[in-house]
Amino acid sequence: MSGHSKWATIRRKKGAVDAKRGKIFTKLIREIATAARMGGGESAANSRLRLAIDKARAANMPKDNIERAILKGAGGADSEAWEEAVYEGYGPGGAAVYVEALTDNRNRTAGEVRHVFTKFGGNLGASGCVAHLFERKGSLLFDRAALDPDALLEAALDAGADDVVESDDQLEVVTGGGEFVAVKRELEEKGFRPAQSALQMRPHLTVQLAGRDAERMLRLSDALDDLDDVQTVNANFDISDEEMRSLAG
Repeated sequence: MSGHSKWATIRRKKGAVDAKRGKIFTKLIREIATAARMGGGESAANSRLRLAIDKARAANMPKDNIERAILKGAGGADSEAWEEAVYEGYGPGGAAVYVEALTDNRNRTAGEVRHVFTKFGGNLGASGCVAHLFERKGSLLFDRAALDPDALLEAALDAGADDVVESDDQLEVVTGGGEFVAVKRELEEKGFRPAQSALQMRPHLTVQLAGRDAERMLRLSDALDDLDDVQTVNANFDISDEEMRSLAG
């Protein structure tokens, strides 16, 4: 599991996500509206919209908020039209960073992203500078204590998943980007409902970080994630469990 993923888990345990629920809802509303605008408001025929709705429900977003976001995106009400943007660069220790955003002002978003990179010892690079280091993958996270790991492993591989990764308190089913929706649906039909699910850019290789580089990279990642326009932050750094406990202490 990448250092960023481990740090995100620690932040969830410390309650940071609940404190930022309003910001999370804002990002989810953008994604729902954009998915509806691009593929229509019927989730059965729009896999991106279906995934966005699932993420909103997992975050306990009220049904009315979800429906209003779909209506806006599908053209039933006036709304901003956000466009997708990708920003690539390097963080402390040479870690590659791939940022996905939804923005109504590319100049503003680029400036904000550049400022965060610079502030925490990174560099915003040219388009394509790190994309080749990542691959689009699906991630389904399950609470280990709530299921039979062997049964999940068998069901996931039968459904076409690439791998099942174990950690102390969770299991992650990893899929190809194109297989994600089908694997998720089949697992849910068999009673395995993920606590979280997402499509993400995962690195082919990781860079091990420690000490000041590790601390600054985590701060860079968190600061990017806190930007209103940023939807996902993907990076290829890894940090040992011992170092993570030290940083989180």
